[in-house]
Amino acid sequence: MAEFERLYKKFQPDHYNIYLDINRQNKIFSGKTSITGTAKTNQIAIHQKDLKVSAVKVNDVDVPFTLNNDIDALNIDLPETGKITLTITYSAPLTDTMMGIYPSYYEVNGEKKQLIGTQFETNFARQAFPSIDEPEAKATFDLAIKFDEESGETILANMPENHVENGIHYFDTTLRMSTYLVAFAFGDLQSKQTKTTSGVNIGVYATKAHEDKTLDFALDIAKRSIEFFEDFYQTPYPLSQSNQLALPDFSAGAMENWGLVTYREAYLLLDPDNTSLQMKQVVATVIAHELAHQWFGDLVTMKWWDDLWLNESFANMMEYVAIDALQPDWHIWETFQTNDVPAALRRDATDGVQSVHVEVNHPAEIDSLFDSAIVYAKGARMLVMVRALIGDEALREGLKNYFVAHQYHNATGSDLWQALGESSGKDVSAIMHSWLEQPGYPVIHVAVVDGQLTLSQQQFFIGEGQDVDRQWQVPLNSNYDNAPTILTEKTLSLGDYDVLRATAGEPFRVNVGNDSHVILHYDDTLLRDILTEVDQLEAISQLQILQDLRLLADGSQISYADIVPLLLRFAHSSATIVNDALYRVAGNLRQFVLPDSEDEQALKQFYGKLSDQQFERLGWQAKENETADDQLTRPYIISAALYAENTTAIAQGHAIFKAHAQNLLTLPADTRPFVLRNEVQNFGRDDLLSHLLSEYITSSDASYKQDLRGAITSTKNLKFMTELVAKFEDADVIKPQDLRGWFGSVLRNAQGEQIAWDWLRQEWGWLESKVGGDMEFTTYITVVAGILKTATRLEEFKTFFEPKINQPGLTREITMDTRVISTRVALIAAEKAAVNAAIIENN
Repeated sequence: MAEFERLYKKFQPDHYNIYLDINRQNKIFSGKTSITGTAKTNQIAIHQKDLKVSAVKVNDVDVPFTLNNDIDALNIDLPETGKITLTITYSAPLTDTMMGIYPSYYEVNGEKKQLIGTQFETNFARQAFPSIDEPEAKATFDLAIKFDEESGETILANMPENHVENGIHYFDTTLRMSTYLVAFAFGDLQSKQTKTTSGVNIGVYATKAHEDKTLDFALDIAKRSIEFFEDFYQTPYPLSQSNQLALPDFSAGAMENWGLVTYREAYLLLDPDNTSLQMKQVVATVIAHELAHQWFGDLVTMKWWDDLWLNESFANMMEYVAIDALQPDWHIWETFQTNDVPAALRRDATDGVQSVHVEVNHPAEIDSLFDSAIVYAKGARMLVMVRALIGDEALREGLKNYFVAHQYHNATGSDLWQALGESSGKDVSAIMHSWLEQPGYPVIHVAVVDGQLTLSQQQFFIGEGQDVDRQWQVPLNSNYDNAPTILTEKTLSLGDYDVLRATAGEPFRVNVGNDSHVILHYDDTLLRDILTEVDQLEAISQLQILQDLRLLADGSQISYADIVPLLLRFAHSSATIVNDALYRVAGNLRQFVLPDSEDEQALKQFYGKLSDQQFERLGWQAKENETADDQLTRPYIISAALYAENTTAIAQGHAIFKAHAQNLLTLPADTRPFVLRNEVQNFGRDDLLSHLLSEYITSSDASYKQDLRGAITSTKNLKFMTELVAKFEDADVIKPQDLRGWFGSVLRNAQGEQIAWDWLRQEWGWLESKVGGDMEFTTYITVVAGILKTATRLEEFKTFFEPKINQPGLTREITMDTRVISTRVALIAAEKAAVNAAIIENN
């Protein structure tokens, strides 16, 4: 592997003048970039990638240069050190990889069009202009762009446009910022505008393939989010504009470019008249996440990529803080408990997982850092833990001081802990060190030992794991007064259990509120005591019981067979988070049965026992003035009822489909995926699948497209599935940004598993060339590991991926996912008979 060094050490830019002339027709651009900065040595290097450099001048004098493409470097010999101005002339192709400067493709009224956009995180600014492409190398930027402009087109950048001269668009000078946050876009756009109470111009932009009303929701959320963050951070938004742009092709979910935030269309645009509450919550939290970054990430930026979590974990927490304030009726923290928490707990229990803070140098390793379950979800949970410990007043004061101290510069995690420690009077750094610098988390064993209530912590593993005696400072959040605030010991005795139980008058519980990143293993005595009063517990505690039991079973510390009879006790809950936890466990039971077997029929019958009464209560149709819980629970119940082959549910779903057959987009969005899937699975005809695929190709509604994908890939039609997989590489059918979802859906279908698995192995080279530079590339491996479950598939996985194990960026994922599949194979072999017997016994 080539050696990489920080180029900022030798040359420190202050200001960039960037001129670009972009030709969409020929898919090329030319550029001239002038960089003013300080050279520390006579030999410096500038980042570039795939740039054809024709000239380099230092203070207007030509100087020699060489290219080292192995490390993306332009090496320059300088006649002098100190303050200099580099001027570099170059040309390059537009990419088709959704990185650098690239076209997005879309259609309006059958006419094919394109929108030019950018994506520079993590290190792709170097594909657009030569630069010190490192977060620490903050500078100001003047941007001037010329393009093959057509009448009526719009161009956007980080800052407002100040004038146009000779077809060149000039923009205001940016504030001091990192290269990866530079952004621009141009094309035939529509927009809606508003202003915050402090005068910030808010805009939402999209192509004209969408109805203008689809911009309204995002405009409202963006405006109110900026206003909320200005108040919460006690720090004004530092720019005059905050534009949100939907790109038809976009590899990430969204990107926090300062002043010009870019999004997948699915995460910005929605039909206010027919979008599920769940999808509204998704869009709102994505917008709030990116706008949280405008301060935490943009105004103050991590010093190096090893502190990526500092950006992402914080924004992940703040999206929930913001939306909880803006839409309290949504109870959005429940979504944190059903999405982020289980993702973090599952991933973080596999030996070999990265810690939240991890050393990186190679560009491919940097891209592999974006492990959403760790850097986003676990990191956010750490910060939620801190917030619970110090309170909002200290959090806000600490953040205000942090922004004042580091604005327009860079910071590390220790800088944040220092600010929060000073504002709270607590040693936040000492508490967080154990969570951020080491992987994994503990299972807290809670037991009565010789009459004494005893707590002990030990690292929890799903599958084999090397216990190296790690220890954490665990906020206990117990309901008993004599339990300490923080568990620092490996083992702790709290006293005589009978006395404590009598005094408290309720069962002993730990991690009340489920904010600490641990799971609990109560002994039989304590668990029985808790379960006797389970109906009186708040919903989050019921979720926690089911969540912890599921993970303990995954880790073979208890048996899934023992959980089966407990599930019926939670089946009548009206709380969404309880139903999420319940059907997550029930869903895991499917791994123990083969399709169309007697065991599966028994499991379907068990699903009926879980869901029948709830389906009778909720049905397919939303009811007037029903609660958000009922809206969000209905999909779980309908899905379970359909798996259970509930004849009433199947017939009613078919009737709803027929009533909307002439315009499927009008199906109620909350239940549309299930109506479509029911039709494919129970009433499917060959022409229906073709019709749905045609709807998918022509629709501009991202939510509807996701529903169509789920329905199409649920078919048992092997011939159609084969034809579908053959279209994976046709971008006119399936955009590369959406391919992973299609691949995973086909792989998850027993009829499509072999076809999809063969495709991945045969077309890996194509996939790598298409999305290999994308931070989501490794997640194709993650998707595979989440589905394969037989010894044969495990050996095939090893045969294919082990030769790639030393490829930068893939090593950790291949190692971990081999362990994930082998663990699942072993669990199924050990538990299959007992689990299926328990299902039959409880029918």
